[in-house]
Amino acid sequence: MKKIDRLLIVGVGLIGGSLALALRRAGVVGEIVGNGRNETNLNKAIELNMIDRYNLNLAEEVKGADVVVVATPVLTMNSIFELIATTDYRDTIITDVGSVKRQILQFAETHFDPSYSGFVPAHPIAGTEFSGVEAARVDLFDKRRTLVTPTDNTGRHATDVVTQMWLAAGSIVETIDVAFHDTILSACSHLPHLAAFGLVHYINNHEYRQECFDLAASGFYDFTRIASSDPVMWRDICSANAGPILQQLNGYIASLQTISNHLSAGNVHDMQGIFHDAKSSRDYHFSKLPR
Repeated sequence: MKKIDRLLIVGVGLIGGSLALALRRAGVVGEIVGNGRNETNLNKAIELNMIDRYNLNLAEEVKGADVVVVATPVLTMNSIFELIATTDYRDTIITDVGSVKRQILQFAETHFDPSYSGFVPAHPIAGTEFSGVEAARVDLFDKRRTLVTPTDNTGRHATDVVTQMWLAAGSIVETIDVAFHDTILSACSHLPHLAAFGLVHYINNHEYRQECFDLAASGFYDFTRIASSDPVMWRDICSANAGPILQQLNGYIASLQTISNHLSAGNVHDMQGIFHDAKSSRDYHFSKLPR
């Protein structure tokens, strides 16, 4: 890919920091500039060689950047796009890393000029339950998918640059429709996080709360690992994608109710059938995933 001379990362945390490290590893970026509200965090990013420098004034850096990556919580992007729109941004490619695309696209359409073709919505499907600059990893995106969701306004050049950037970071890049993205991710990403948050919330209010946590083994730990994820980020995701998430959540509740009904009726054969189908499906679909 053509080298990105100056990359501006807004929000140097797990995703933004990992992207910076991965692009440095690939040797495809010149200067990396960080932006955010936490100066201590940005100084730490310099110490960890993620960024070369930082500027708390976002408007001062946009024009000089070839690519701007917005890696903040979803709802924060509205004010960030609004600020970018006050600058000379039209020759700069802007992309995001949000887990919801339709809401972010609405923010972009609200603030960017209709003739602007440089906005490329994207979503790396990678992460951990940890957050912050010190959680960043150079290999976070290796062999993990990044979904690029260009719109009718998105130019081919901008899409190519963002695609090549994520390929250089180690990702497998796929292009899909914005609405389809939000539907699928509500089921396979957003719903599991709600299930994990919900279970820990239930146990935390249990009559034997301490005993439950003390005696919990790997099954509880593995299932609830993602409940350690950033609450602000997941608040924003749920708010921005409420419709699809509610549909998936109601479907999941119905599935649990079916199991409950079988258990109440002593219908262990049908209950075992659900368990068998779930095991077979998971084993088949995830047997070749990288570990």
